[in-house]
Amino acid sequence: MSRITVIGGTGYAGSAIVAEAAARGHEVTALSRSVPAGGVQGVNYVQGDATDEAVLSSAVSGADVVVGALSPRGPLTGPFRDVYRTIARLADAAGVRLFVVGGFSSLRLAAGAPRVVADLSYVPAEFRDERIAVSALVTDDLPATPETLDWVFVSPAEKFGSHAPGERLGEYRVGGDVAVQPEDGGAISGADYAIGFVDLIEQANHHRVHLNLAY
Repeated sequence: MSRITVIGGTGYAGSAIVAEAAARGHEVTALSRSVPAGGVQGVNYVQGDATDEAVLSSAVSGADVVVGALSPRGPLTGPFRDVYRTIARLADAAGVRLFVVGGFSSLRLAAGAPRVVADLSYVPAEFRDERIAVSALVTDDLPATPETLDWVFVSPAEKFGSHAPGERLGEYRVGGDVAVQPEDGGAISGADYAIGFVDLIEQANHHRVHLNLAY
């Protein structure tokens, strides 16, 4: 079993990944700005500020895998990419694998096509900057890291999030940077995204690559 630290472990995607990893017997630590009143049994919940490098260093230390499940909202609106650059640097120095919860907008709808983020006219204006920031992690920031950093960026389908929680079906499909359901963006529940995500961690077959999960 692995020691998995989830940074942003109480958010929508993060909490699902925490629950799935803990259910499989992994040693899980969840770092977040606040500790939940009722969490997953056996999970070590740690309260801390992700903009504090000392907090991140402590979170990365001793882990086999670090999962980044942060969103560019609230206090992270501005420093979001810098926080991930710090996480990547610390993970590389510690020899820790890094998995990042991505977004649909970083995907392509066909091989060789522009990424969805190139035209966000269909997205409400208040959400466009978030999508741009998350996409930049895999288009610019992660590929620029040293080759020694083992990272995997995992995008969900378009219909994913607390607004469309769905049900646990126990199934999913894996694609590269081309959406596996390009016609309508597809869907995946939080629980099934977590199943696929933890499967990818356990299988350890992918390195420095962009993947996506959908039905």
